[in-house]
Amino acid sequence: MNSKLDKLSINVIRFLSADMVQKAASGHPGAPMGAAAMTYALWQKHLKHNPADPSWCDRDRFVLSAGHASALLYSLLYLTGYDLSIDDLQSFRQWGSKTPGHPEHGLTPGVEATTGPLGQGFGNGVGMAIAEKWLAARFNKPGYSIVDHYTYVICSDGDLMEGVASESASLAGALGLGKLIYLYDDNKITIEGDTANYFNEDVGARFRAYGWHVIGPIDGMDPEAVDTALTEARSDTTRPKLIICRTIIGYGSPTRAGTGAAHGEPLGDAELSAAKECLGCSHLEPFQIPAEVHASMSARAIGEARQLEWQRLMNRYTAAFPVEAAQFQDFLAGNLPQGWNDGLENMFKPSEKPLATREASGKIINLIGKRIENLLGGSADLAPSTKTVMEFESLFGASNSTARNLQFGVREHAMGAVLNGLALHGGIIPYGATFLVFYDYMRPSVRLAAIQELNVVYVFTHDSIGLGEDGPTHQPVEHLAGLRSVPNLVTIRPADAAETAFAWEMALERQDGPTALVLTRQKLPIFDRTEMGAATLTRRGGYILWQADDNPKIILIATGSEVHFALAAAKIIQGEGIASRVVSLPSWEVFEAQPQAYRDQVLPPEIWRRVSVEAGRSLGWERYVGCRGVIIGLDRFGASAPGNVLFEQFGFTSQHIAKAARTLIGEIDG
Repeated sequence: MNSKLDKLSINVIRFLSADMVQKAASGHPGAPMGAAAMTYALWQKHLKHNPADPSWCDRDRFVLSAGHASALLYSLLYLTGYDLSIDDLQSFRQWGSKTPGHPEHGLTPGVEATTGPLGQGFGNGVGMAIAEKWLAARFNKPGYSIVDHYTYVICSDGDLMEGVASESASLAGALGLGKLIYLYDDNKITIEGDTANYFNEDVGARFRAYGWHVIGPIDGMDPEAVDTALTEARSDTTRPKLIICRTIIGYGSPTRAGTGAAHGEPLGDAELSAAKECLGCSHLEPFQIPAEVHASMSARAIGEARQLEWQRLMNRYTAAFPVEAAQFQDFLAGNLPQGWNDGLENMFKPSEKPLATREASGKIINLIGKRIENLLGGSADLAPSTKTVMEFESLFGASNSTARNLQFGVREHAMGAVLNGLALHGGIIPYGATFLVFYDYMRPSVRLAAIQELNVVYVFTHDSIGLGEDGPTHQPVEHLAGLRSVPNLVTIRPADAAETAFAWEMALERQDGPTALVLTRQKLPIFDRTEMGAATLTRRGGYILWQADDNPKIILIATGSEVHFALAAAKIIQGEGIASRVVSLPSWEVFEAQPQAYRDQVLPPEIWRRVSVEAGRSLGWERYVGCRGVIIGLDRFGASAPGNVLFEQFGFTSQHIAKAARTLIGEIDG
C-alpha cells in the first residue's frame, strides 16, 4: 500500500478536502490531511460497501465521529463512486448543498450518521454493532451468514474527551461487541492547541480496562501499518477494538502541520499551494483528480459483485428458510406485524383500579413485545421503576445475543446515542427509559434523533412533583418545555392508562422521528370516555374529554395527571351553574398537526375564558389560553414531601382550579 499510486491517491484525498475548505472559505482541513492515509487503507482494503446501493443491508457501517472532518468523508464518497458530483464538492457548506459542514444522514448518499457534536458517532457505532450482533444471532444459520458486517468508526482526541464516548466504550466492552473497530486519530491537537495540558491520559490503558482489544500506537501516516492493524483487529471477534493511529494534523502544510492553526480554518491559497509542493503534488489544480486515481479508487465494480454474491446467498436462504427470510425483510423495511395493536384500544377499563401511566406502559410493552419481535429496549439502570422490562425475555449480553432486554447501566447519554445507532442500522425498533429529570443527560442524542428523523421511543417516567419525597433534584419542572422545544420530537403526556395505550400506538406508527412518552409514578383513575365518545380522539393530540352542556362558558385544559384535577374542578363549578369544557391535551405537536377546523372545534376561538393546568413551567401555554386566560403552572423548583402534599401546596387542586375559573367568569369567590 505504499506504491506511487497509493501515495498519489492519499494526497488527492488530502487536497480535494483542503480545496473544498478553501473554496468555501470555512471548514476544517487539518483532520482530513492527517487522517487521509488511514481512511484510505480502510476504504481500499477492508470496507465492504456498494456505492451504487448505499442502503445494502449487509454493508459495513462507517461512521465519522469526528464530523468536523466532513470534507474527508465527502472526498472518499466521491472518489469511490457514490452519487456525488464534483459540483457537489465545490458547493461544500453552501445553501442547498449535499455536502454540509458536518455529515448529515439522509442528505448525502453514504453518510451513515449525522455527526459533529463530538462523541455522538462513537455511541452510534456501539448501537450499530449491537444491532448487527442481534440480527446475526437471530437470523444466521449454518452456512447462511446473511448478517455479517463490521462497524468502523473514526474518532478523535475530542471524541474521547467527551463523557458520552466513555459511557459508550464501557458498555461496548461489557457486551463483547467483536465486530466493532475504531480508528483513533491521535494527533494530540484540538482547537486550543497541544492537548498535553488537558488530555494526557493513557488512552490505551483506559480502553483495555473497558475490555477492548487495543492495537498500537501505530504510525497512522503509513497505510501499510494501518492495513496490518485492521487485519489484526478483524481476527478478534470477541472484543471491540481500538487502533491508536498517531497522525499529524494538517500534514504537508509547511507552517501549520501539527498545530491548532490547521484545525478549523482554510489554509489560504499560498499555504495550500506550498503544501501541494511539499508533498510533490504541485501539478494538482484545485479539484483535479487524476484519471488513474479515479479508476483505482472506484468501488462500484467490487461493491456490486459483493452485493450480488450476498443476494445469491439470500436467495438460497429464502428458499431454505422462507419464514425467517420474510421476517428479516419486514424488520429491515420497518413493517409492523399485522394485528400488533389488537386490543390496545380497550386494554384498560374505567372499572379497573387506578394505575400509574408508567405501569400501564409496562403492561403495553409486555403485550406488544410478544407481537413486535424486533422491539428492543431497556433502561439506564431504572427498569424496576420505569417498568420497561419485557418479562418474557432475557437480558442481552456478551453471551446472550438473541435477547431483547438491554441494560444500559447508569449511562443516560450513552443510551441515547446507542438508541440512535440501533435505529440508524435498521431492522430494530429501539426504546430507552429513564426518569424525566435525567433527560438532561441525554438531550444532545435526543436532538440528533430528531434531526435524523429516527424512530426511537423514549419512556420518561416520574414526570412531575408527583414523584414526591426525592425532592427538587428529581422533580422535573422545566423538562416538558424543553422536550417541546425540540423540532420534530413528538412529546406525549397521557392522562391515564387508556391514553398511554394510544400514545404507544402513535409512537410505533410514526415513521419520521422520535417520540417521548412522559409518564407518572403516581396512580391515576381511568376515565370513562363513553359519554363523549372521546376514546380514539387521543390520537389527535387533544380532544374534548368532558363538558357540562352544549354551551360551555370556560375551557379547562390540562395534560397528564393534572387532567384529573381539571375534571374535578369542572364538576365543582358545574354545581355552581358554570358550564365548562375539559380538554385533555396530551401532545401539543400532534394537536398542532390537526386541521384548523378540528382545533377550533376543540378550542373555539370565541371562548376566550381558559385555564391551563400542568405541573411544569408555564412557558408556552400562552398559545392555548391567550393573554386573558389563566396559566396554572410551576415556575419554581419543587420540594421534598409526599406527592399529594406537593400538589396541594403548589396549587394543583380542584379547588384552586375552580377558583381560577370563577375569577375568569366574574363570579364572586365566597
